[in-house]
Amino acid sequence: MTLPVVLVHGLRTSRTMWRAQQDALARAGVPALAVDLPGHGERRGERFTLDGAVAAVGDAVDAVGGRAFVVGLSLGGYVAIAHAARNPRQVAGLLAASCCTRPLPALVGGWAVAARGIARLPDRGASLNQRMVDRVLTADAAQDAAAGGFALDVVDDVLREMRAATPVADLARVAAPVWLVNGRYDHFRGEERRFLRACRDGRLVVVPGATHLVSLVRPVGFTRALLVAHAEVAARTEVGGDRPVRSTSDSIVPR
Repeated sequence: MTLPVVLVHGLRTSRTMWRAQQDALARAGVPALAVDLPGHGERRGERFTLDGAVAAVGDAVDAVGGRAFVVGLSLGGYVAIAHAARNPRQVAGLLAASCCTRPLPALVGGWAVAARGIARLPDRGASLNQRMVDRVLTADAAQDAAAGGFALDVVDDVLREMRAATPVADLARVAAPVWLVNGRYDHFRGEERRFLRACRDGRLVVVPGATHLVSLVRPVGFTRALLVAHAEVAARTEVGGDRPVRSTSDSIVPR
């Protein structure tokens, strides 16, 4: 059986942001399942907790057979790292994108102040969010990001819960191979070397021309990195070589 992929979305968006990757994986014959985290997509209205988000990823892995290559972006990357640390038997490999900055109290506090200001706007920030989407994404990518709706009321919950996240310590507990994938101009890549050093078996991939939403801004480059990583993990798993090897390396994928 082909190793399945579970895809975990970023803050405020939903599983629909992965449409381009799901199409590419389907063409490659790789089964894939994108999940909505609590408070997002079809689960809007629920309260977000880190434990609940980790459980959502675990449920998705169970749904595809109990073991998967797990991919997360931004918030989804932090959740995927926490899930891998807590549930090692479920994770054959991990791709964590756009999440190479620790959620330190000063940073999270600053984001929380800004988020509360935006939430006080008459439309709770819907028009501002839409302007940002239209500015940074192509029409197709914007449509994919918006298709599941935007979770404008979840930010406070997420920022509160992220204060308890420990991604660097969690990465040190992950025996499966890890890919850290960042856009060249991502403001969340500031500690990527620290994150890479924490990995037992890690690689750093930088996608040229991409910003924070790397899978949407540069879908071809990101998807190529995903397919290469999946193929390596799938081959290792099939031959029974699913054992950690200390490795840290860098690469740049073409556009």
